[in-house]
Amino acid sequence: MYADKVDDTPEGRQWVTASTNILLTPHMVSLPYRQIGVFPAGSPRALALQFTARRGEHINFDIAKKNNSAFTLYADVYKLQGKEPFHLLAADTTSAEFGFDAEEAGTYILRLQPELFSGGEYDLSVSVTPSLSFPVAGNKARAGSFWGVDRDGGKRRHEGVDIFAPKKTPVVAAADGFITRVDNGGLGGKTVWMRVAGKDISLYYAHLDQQLVESGQTVLKGDTLGLVGNTGNAKHTPSHLHFGIYTYGGAVDPWPFINNDVKGVPTVTSKDLQGYLQAKKITKGKKSDNLSTETKMIPLAVTHNSYVAELPDGKIIEAPFESVKMIK
Repeated sequence: MYADKVDDTPEGRQWVTASTNILLTPHMVSLPYRQIGVFPAGSPRALALQFTARRGEHINFDIAKKNNSAFTLYADVYKLQGKEPFHLLAADTTSAEFGFDAEEAGTYILRLQPELFSGGEYDLSVSVTPSLSFPVAGNKARAGSFWGVDRDGGKRRHEGVDIFAPKKTPVVAAADGFITRVDNGGLGGKTVWMRVAGKDISLYYAHLDQQLVESGQTVLKGDTLGLVGNTGNAKHTPSHLHFGIYTYGGAVDPWPFINNDVKGVPTVTSKDLQGYLQAKKITKGKKSDNLSTETKMIPLAVTHNSYVAELPDGKIIEAPFESVKMIK
Protein backbone atom coordinates (compact mmCIF):
# COMPACT_ATOMS: atom_id res chain seq x y z
CA MET A 1 0.00 0.00 0.00
CA TYR A 2 1.08 3.57 -0.70
CA ALA A 3 0.68 4.51 2.99
CA ASP A 4 3.34 1.95 3.94
CA LYS A 5 5.81 3.68 1.62
CA VAL A 6 5.45 7.16 3.12
CA ASP A 7 4.66 6.71 6.81
CA ASP A 8 8.30 6.87 7.93
CA THR A 9 8.58 10.61 7.25
CA PRO A 10 6.86 13.56 9.01
CA GLU A 11 5.05 14.50 5.81
CA GLY A 12 4.07 10.90 5.22
CA ARG A 13 2.65 10.61 8.71
CA GLN A 14 0.58 13.74 8.01
CA TRP A 15 -0.68 12.05 4.83
CA VAL A 16 -1.71 8.93 6.77
CA THR A 17 -3.39 11.06 9.45
CA ALA A 18 -5.39 12.95 6.83
CA SER A 19 -6.34 9.62 5.23
CA THR A 20 -7.58 8.22 8.55
CA ASN A 21 -9.31 11.31 9.93
CA ILE A 22 -11.39 12.04 6.83
CA LEU A 23 -13.21 8.73 7.30
CA LEU A 24 -14.57 10.09 10.59
CA THR A 25 -16.21 13.10 8.88
CA PRO A 26 -17.38 12.02 5.41
CA HIS A 27 -19.50 14.31 3.25
CA MET A 28 -22.93 12.80 2.51
CA VAL A 29 -24.11 12.67 -1.11
CA SER A 30 -26.99 11.07 -3.02
CA LEU A 31 -26.50 8.81 -6.03
CA PRO A 32 -26.16 9.21 -8.94
CA TYR A 33 -23.56 11.88 -8.27
CA ARG A 34 -20.96 13.92 -10.08
CA GLN A 35 -18.37 16.47 -9.06
CA ILE A 36 -15.48 18.25 -10.73
CA GLY A 37 -12.81 18.63 -8.11
CA VAL A 38 -9.30 19.75 -7.33
CA PHE A 39 -6.70 18.80 -4.77
CA PRO A 40 -4.36 21.76 -4.21
CA ALA A 41 -0.74 20.71 -3.99
CA GLY A 42 0.75 21.27 -0.55
CA SER A 43 -0.52 20.02 2.77
CA PRO A 44 -1.82 16.44 2.68
CA ARG A 45 -5.57 16.44 2.08
CA ALA A 46 -8.27 13.83 1.45
CA LEU A 47 -12.00 13.83 0.68
CA ALA A 48 -14.56 11.21 1.74
CA LEU A 49 -18.03 10.90 0.17
CA GLN A 50 -20.67 8.88 2.02
CA PHE A 51 -23.65 7.33 0.24
CA THR A 52 -26.21 4.55 0.63
CA ALA A 53 -26.77 1.60 -1.67
CA ARG A 54 -29.38 -1.15 -1.86
CA ARG A 55 -28.51 -4.80 -2.04
CA GLY A 56 -28.22 -5.85 -5.66
CA GLU A 57 -27.18 -2.48 -7.06
CA HIS A 58 -23.90 -2.05 -8.91
CA ILE A 59 -22.05 1.13 -7.95
CA ASN A 60 -19.69 2.38 -10.64
CA PHE A 61 -17.00 5.05 -10.22
CA ASP A 62 -15.48 6.90 -13.16
CA ILE A 63 -12.54 9.22 -12.43
CA ALA A 64 -10.91 11.26 -15.19
CA LYS A 65 -7.98 13.60 -14.59
CA LYS A 66 -8.41 17.00 -16.21
CA ASN A 67 -6.03 19.37 -17.97
CA ASN A 68 -3.41 16.65 -18.46
CA SER A 69 -2.85 16.42 -14.70
CA ALA A 70 0.01 14.03 -13.98
CA PHE A 71 -0.77 13.27 -10.33
CA THR A 72 -1.89 9.90 -8.96
CA LEU A 73 -5.23 9.88 -7.18
CA TYR A 74 -5.94 6.99 -4.83
CA ALA A 75 -9.52 5.81 -4.36
CA ASP A 76 -10.74 3.48 -1.61
CA VAL A 77 -14.25 2.20 -0.94
CA TYR A 78 -15.44 1.27 2.54
CA LYS A 79 -18.60 -0.29 3.97
CA LEU A 80 -19.68 1.01 7.36
CA GLN A 81 -20.10 -1.84 9.85
CA GLY A 82 -21.73 -0.06 12.75
CA LYS A 83 -19.44 2.95 13.09
CA GLU A 84 -16.34 1.22 11.76
CA PRO A 85 -15.34 1.43 8.07
CA PHE A 86 -14.54 -1.93 6.49
CA HIS A 87 -12.30 -1.72 3.42
CA LEU A 88 -13.84 -3.18 0.24
CA LEU A 89 -11.63 -2.19 -2.67
CA ALA A 90 -8.88 0.14 -3.81
CA ALA A 91 -7.98 1.75 -7.12
CA ASP A 92 -5.90 4.59 -8.48
CA THR A 93 -6.05 6.75 -11.58
CA THR A 94 -4.30 4.13 -13.66
CA SER A 95 -7.73 2.44 -13.45
CA ALA A 96 -10.14 5.23 -14.35
CA GLU A 97 -13.27 3.11 -13.96
CA PHE A 98 -14.05 0.63 -11.20
CA GLY A 99 -17.01 -0.48 -9.13
CA PHE A 100 -18.64 -3.09 -6.94
CA ASP A 101 -21.87 -5.00 -6.45
CA ALA A 102 -23.57 -4.08 -3.18
CA GLU A 103 -23.80 -7.43 -1.40
CA GLU A 104 -25.58 -5.71 1.49
CA ALA A 105 -27.82 -2.69 1.78
CA GLY A 106 -26.10 -0.02 3.82
CA THR A 107 -23.79 2.96 4.00
CA TYR A 108 -20.59 3.19 1.99
CA ILE A 109 -17.72 5.68 1.76
CA LEU A 110 -15.53 6.62 -1.19
CA ARG A 111 -12.24 8.19 -0.10
CA LEU A 112 -10.12 10.16 -2.57
CA GLN A 113 -6.55 11.24 -1.82
CA PRO A 114 -3.69 12.35 -4.06
CA GLU A 115 -0.17 11.10 -3.58
CA LEU A 116 2.11 13.10 -1.32
CA PHE A 117 3.32 16.53 -2.60
CA SER A 118 0.99 16.46 -5.61
CA GLY A 119 -2.39 17.71 -6.68
CA GLY A 120 -4.55 18.37 -9.69
CA GLU A 121 -8.04 18.47 -11.14
CA TYR A 122 -10.34 15.51 -11.75
CA ASP A 123 -13.89 14.66 -12.83
CA LEU A 124 -15.74 12.09 -10.69
CA SER A 125 -18.99 10.35 -11.64
CA VAL A 126 -20.77 7.79 -9.46
CA SER A 127 -23.58 5.88 -11.16
CA VAL A 128 -25.99 3.13 -10.12
CA THR A 129 -26.92 0.21 -12.37
CA PRO A 130 -28.42 -3.25 -11.73
CA SER A 131 -25.95 -6.02 -10.94
CA LEU A 132 -27.94 -8.54 -13.02
CA SER A 133 -29.46 -8.36 -16.49
CA PHE A 134 -33.21 -8.04 -16.96
CA PRO A 135 -34.67 -11.58 -17.02
CA VAL A 136 -37.22 -11.12 -19.82
CA ALA A 137 -36.14 -10.45 -23.41
CA GLY A 138 -37.53 -7.78 -25.73
CA ASN A 139 -38.90 -4.31 -25.11
CA LYS A 140 -42.49 -5.17 -24.20
CA ALA A 141 -41.85 -6.53 -20.70
CA ARG A 142 -43.08 -4.39 -17.80
CA ALA A 143 -42.81 -4.92 -14.05
CA GLY A 144 -46.24 -4.70 -12.46
CA SER A 145 -46.17 -6.21 -8.97
CA PHE A 146 -43.31 -5.71 -6.59
CA TRP A 147 -41.72 -7.09 -3.43
CA GLY A 148 -43.86 -7.13 -0.29
CA VAL A 149 -47.30 -6.71 -1.89
CA ASP A 150 -50.11 -8.59 -0.10
CA ARG A 151 -51.05 -12.02 -1.39
CA ASP A 152 -54.02 -14.26 -0.45
CA GLY A 153 -55.79 -11.47 1.40
CA GLY A 154 -52.74 -10.52 3.43
CA LYS A 155 -51.83 -14.05 4.52
CA ARG A 156 -48.47 -13.80 2.79
CA ARG A 157 -46.24 -11.29 1.05
CA HIS A 158 -45.01 -11.26 -2.51
CA GLU A 159 -41.45 -12.61 -2.50
CA GLY A 160 -40.41 -11.31 -5.89
CA VAL A 161 -41.40 -9.12 -8.79
CA ASP A 162 -43.92 -9.93 -11.54
CA ILE A 163 -42.81 -9.00 -15.04
CA PHE A 164 -45.68 -8.93 -17.54
CA ALA A 165 -44.95 -9.74 -21.18
CA PRO A 166 -46.69 -11.41 -24.14
CA LYS A 167 -47.06 -15.15 -23.78
CA LYS A 168 -44.03 -17.15 -25.01
CA THR A 169 -41.66 -14.18 -24.68
CA PRO A 170 -38.18 -15.60 -23.97
CA VAL A 171 -37.11 -15.69 -20.32
CA VAL A 172 -33.34 -15.37 -20.07
CA ALA A 173 -30.49 -16.01 -17.66
CA ALA A 174 -29.78 -12.78 -15.77
CA ALA A 175 -26.14 -13.85 -15.24
CA ASP A 176 -23.76 -16.71 -15.89
CA GLY A 177 -24.51 -19.79 -13.78
CA PHE A 178 -26.03 -23.23 -13.79
CA ILE A 179 -29.49 -24.74 -13.50
CA THR A 180 -30.17 -26.41 -10.15
CA ARG A 181 -33.78 -27.45 -10.56
CA VAL A 182 -36.55 -27.67 -13.17
CA ASP A 183 -39.99 -28.33 -11.64
CA ASN A 184 -43.66 -28.45 -12.56
CA GLY A 185 -46.40 -28.02 -9.96
CA GLY A 186 -47.51 -25.94 -7.00
CA LEU A 187 -47.98 -22.17 -6.91
CA GLY A 188 -45.17 -21.52 -9.40
CA GLY A 189 -46.34 -23.97 -12.06
CA LYS A 190 -43.50 -24.59 -14.44
CA THR A 191 -40.36 -23.24 -12.75
CA VAL A 192 -36.61 -23.00 -13.22
CA TRP A 193 -34.05 -22.45 -10.44
CA MET A 194 -30.64 -21.09 -11.37
CA ARG A 195 -27.50 -20.56 -9.27
CA VAL A 196 -25.44 -17.45 -10.16
CA ALA A 197 -21.75 -18.14 -10.68
CA GLY A 198 -19.54 -16.62 -8.01
CA LYS A 199 -22.41 -15.37 -5.85
CA ASP A 200 -24.45 -16.79 -2.99
CA ILE A 201 -27.80 -16.19 -4.70
CA SER A 202 -30.27 -18.35 -6.62
CA LEU A 203 -32.70 -17.04 -9.23
CA TYR A 204 -36.26 -18.33 -9.38
CA TYR A 205 -38.30 -18.21 -12.61
CA ALA A 206 -41.98 -19.16 -12.23
CA HIS A 207 -45.27 -19.46 -14.21
CA LEU A 208 -43.38 -20.46 -17.37
CA ASP A 209 -45.24 -21.68 -20.42
CA GLN A 210 -42.26 -23.86 -21.37
CA GLN A 211 -38.93 -24.77 -19.75
CA LEU A 212 -36.04 -25.01 -22.21
CA VAL A 213 -33.18 -26.07 -19.91
CA GLU A 214 -32.34 -29.11 -17.79
CA SER A 215 -31.08 -29.48 -14.24
CA GLY A 216 -27.27 -29.36 -14.12
CA GLN A 217 -26.97 -27.36 -17.33
CA THR A 218 -24.46 -24.48 -17.46
CA VAL A 219 -25.87 -21.26 -18.89
CA LEU A 220 -24.48 -17.88 -19.88
CA LYS A 221 -26.07 -14.49 -19.35
CA GLY A 222 -28.75 -14.00 -21.99
CA ASP A 223 -29.34 -17.70 -22.69
CA THR A 224 -33.04 -18.59 -23.00
CA LEU A 225 -34.28 -20.62 -20.03
CA GLY A 226 -37.97 -20.79 -20.94
CA LEU A 227 -40.97 -18.86 -22.18
CA VAL A 228 -43.31 -16.50 -20.34
CA GLY A 229 -46.63 -18.10 -19.40
CA ASN A 230 -49.28 -18.26 -16.68
CA THR A 231 -48.95 -21.73 -15.18
CA GLY A 232 -49.50 -22.57 -11.51
CA ASN A 233 -51.62 -20.12 -9.53
CA ALA A 234 -51.25 -17.55 -12.35
CA LYS A 235 -53.66 -19.39 -14.68
CA HIS A 236 -56.30 -16.65 -14.30
CA THR A 237 -53.88 -13.72 -14.70
CA PRO A 238 -52.17 -12.18 -17.73
CA SER A 239 -49.00 -14.01 -18.74
CA HIS A 240 -46.01 -12.95 -16.70
CA LEU A 241 -42.76 -14.09 -15.11
CA HIS A 242 -42.54 -14.24 -11.35
CA PHE A 243 -38.85 -13.53 -10.69
CA GLY A 244 -37.35 -14.13 -7.28
CA ILE A 245 -33.92 -14.09 -5.66
CA TYR A 246 -33.06 -16.34 -2.73
CA THR A 247 -30.08 -16.49 -0.37
CA TYR A 248 -29.25 -18.84 2.48
CA GLY A 249 -31.24 -16.42 4.64
CA GLY A 250 -34.35 -16.53 2.45
CA ALA A 251 -35.88 -14.31 -0.21
CA VAL A 252 -34.58 -10.78 -0.90
CA ASP A 253 -36.04 -7.94 -2.94
CA PRO A 254 -34.98 -8.66 -6.54
CA TRP A 255 -35.85 -5.26 -7.99
CA PRO A 256 -32.52 -3.47 -7.29
CA PHE A 257 -30.74 -6.41 -8.96
CA ILE A 258 -32.60 -5.95 -12.29
CA ASN A 259 -34.02 -2.41 -12.34
CA ASN A 260 -32.76 -1.07 -15.67
CA ASP A 261 -34.41 2.33 -15.31
CA VAL A 262 -31.02 3.94 -14.78
CA LYS A 263 -30.74 7.62 -13.91
CA GLY A 264 -27.91 9.56 -15.52
CA VAL A 265 -25.39 11.47 -13.44
CA PRO A 266 -26.14 15.22 -13.14
CA THR A 267 -24.56 17.69 -15.52
CA VAL A 268 -21.86 19.82 -13.90
CA THR A 269 -20.40 23.01 -15.30
CA SER A 270 -16.74 23.66 -14.51
CA LYS A 271 -16.03 26.62 -12.25
CA ASP A 272 -12.86 28.32 -11.12
CA LEU A 273 -11.62 26.50 -8.02
CA GLN A 274 -8.49 28.58 -7.56
CA GLY A 275 -8.88 30.88 -4.57
CA TYR A 276 -11.18 30.94 -1.56
CA LEU A 277 -14.91 30.90 -1.00
CA GLN A 278 -16.59 33.38 1.28
CA ALA A 279 -20.22 33.46 2.42
CA LYS A 280 -22.23 36.29 0.88
CA LYS A 281 -24.35 36.44 4.01
CA ILE A 282 -25.23 34.34 7.02
CA THR A 283 -27.41 31.67 5.50
CA LYS A 284 -29.75 29.25 7.17
CA GLY A 285 -30.04 25.54 6.79
CA LYS A 286 -27.96 22.43 7.17
CA LYS A 287 -25.79 22.81 4.08
CA SER A 288 -24.57 26.32 4.81
CA ASP A 289 -23.98 25.72 8.55
CA ASN A 290 -24.78 29.39 9.31
CA LEU A 291 -21.48 30.51 7.86
CA SER A 292 -19.97 33.81 8.89
CA THR A 293 -19.10 36.22 6.13
CA GLU A 294 -15.58 36.26 7.61
CA THR A 295 -15.10 32.52 7.05
CA LYS A 296 -12.77 31.58 4.23
CA MET A 297 -13.27 28.15 2.72
CA ILE A 298 -11.06 26.15 0.37
CA PRO A 299 -13.08 24.98 -2.66
CA LEU A 300 -12.46 21.29 -3.31
CA ALA A 301 -15.15 20.52 -5.89
CA VAL A 302 -18.24 21.73 -7.70
CA THR A 303 -21.47 19.74 -8.12
CA HIS A 304 -24.54 20.57 -10.22
CA ASN A 305 -25.67 23.22 -7.71
CA SER A 306 -23.04 23.67 -5.00
CA TYR A 307 -19.42 23.89 -4.00
CA VAL A 308 -17.85 21.22 -1.82
CA ALA A 309 -15.57 23.20 0.46
CA GLU A 310 -13.25 22.77 3.41
CA LEU A 311 -13.71 24.98 6.48
CA PRO A 312 -10.72 26.24 8.49
CA ASP A 313 -11.24 23.42 11.03
CA GLY A 314 -11.06 20.81 8.24
CA LYS A 315 -14.78 20.07 8.14
CA ILE A 316 -16.22 19.46 4.66
CA ILE A 317 -19.49 21.21 3.79
CA GLU A 318 -21.66 21.80 0.74
CA ALA A 319 -22.20 25.50 -0.04
CA PRO A 320 -24.93 26.39 -2.59
CA PHE A 321 -23.70 28.64 -5.41
CA GLU A 322 -25.99 31.49 -4.38
CA SER A 323 -24.67 31.55 -0.81
CA VAL A 324 -20.95 32.10 -1.53
CA LYS A 325 -18.58 34.09 -3.70
CA MET A 326 -15.09 33.37 -4.97
CA ILE A 327 -12.26 35.59 -3.74
CA LYS A 328 -8.61 35.55 -4.76
